[in-house]
Amino acid sequence: MIRGKHKPDFTPHLDGGDFVVVINASKVRLTGRKREQKQYFRHSGYMGHERFTPVAKVLATRPERVIERAVFGMLPKSTLARQHLRRKLKVYAGPDHPHAAQQPTPVSVRQGTGRTV
Repeated sequence: MIRGKHKPDFTPHLDGGDFVVVINASKVRLTGRKREQKQYFRHSGYMGHERFTPVAKVLATRPERVIERAVFGMLPKSTLARQHLRRKLKVYAGPDHPHAAQQPTPVSVRQGTGRTV
């Protein structure tokens, strides 16, 4: 939705997407034991200065970051994708958001189908 691939006039190098408002980020569910085992990695650039943060800690402090990192992983790594994240994606931990004046339309997100291929 952020890139605009659902529109018939999609062009990969242009910003044709809509604004996306994600609410209730604190209610995100992770499958398996990802809440305990998954870790986010960052590096300062100095030897030995890598930092690992467990997802459970991120969900407790800033649950918006989990959604933002997941969406960032789905986008192509380019300046246009960084603009999309900065301008087009709005993530809120609770059900309240300041974008009611724009009259957002809800889009249902399908749960996993449970099929095995």
